[in-house]
Amino acid sequence: MTDASARSARPGPRAADSRAGRLMARLTSRITDRLLGTALAVAACNPPAVLHAPPPVRVLVLGAAAAAWWAAPMVDARPVLTSMRWQTVAGRRRTTVLPAAAIAVAAATGPALWLVVCIAALLLAHLLVTDTWTAGVTAPPGRPRATPALAAAAATAVVLLAAQAPVAGTSYARLPAALAITATTACLLLALHTRRRPPG
Repeated sequence: MTDASARSARPGPRAADSRAGRLMARLTSRITDRLLGTALAVAACNPPAVLHAPPPVRVLVLGAAAAAWWAAPMVDARPVLTSMRWQTVAGRRRTTVLPAAAIAVAAATGPALWLVVCIAALLLAHLLVTDTWTAGVTAPPGRPRATPALAAAAATAVVLLAAQAPVAGTSYARLPAALAITATTACLLLALHTRRRPPG
């Protein structure tokens, strides 16, 4: 092997710089998505309680914020089946995994009412910004943008009001829970039906 071929086979500083530049560009792209997703994850961790928590808990919150920064941007691409391994599926569906995890963490930490309202607003904003069906380049043309936003805001308000209803310790607790499950299932079926129906 000659010196010239050895130099060409060895990755130079330019290749390393371009690789670092691509990584930096990827980590700083879609800044609105990242800020909303990170704020949602941090708010779900109940920051007022974290301030008085032990250091390991604070490190976990920082890790959650870093994971949210990576997972928050919209995955705006055509659905292609590449692999069914959970890592691949979670990476492709990370904009769904992030809000679901934030809701679960918020339910476990029990934040105050004002923080619950903040979490709901951040969740709504993040879902609207990262929804490829309405905001992405692969969305069907001619779709109204205001209708999904108004529907999502109304649904968020209904969920917040239902969550604050003082029925948890009464004999009527199962009725609103059953109605909530039925409404969620109906909304999911309607969403799937709308997405499978061809536009026009």
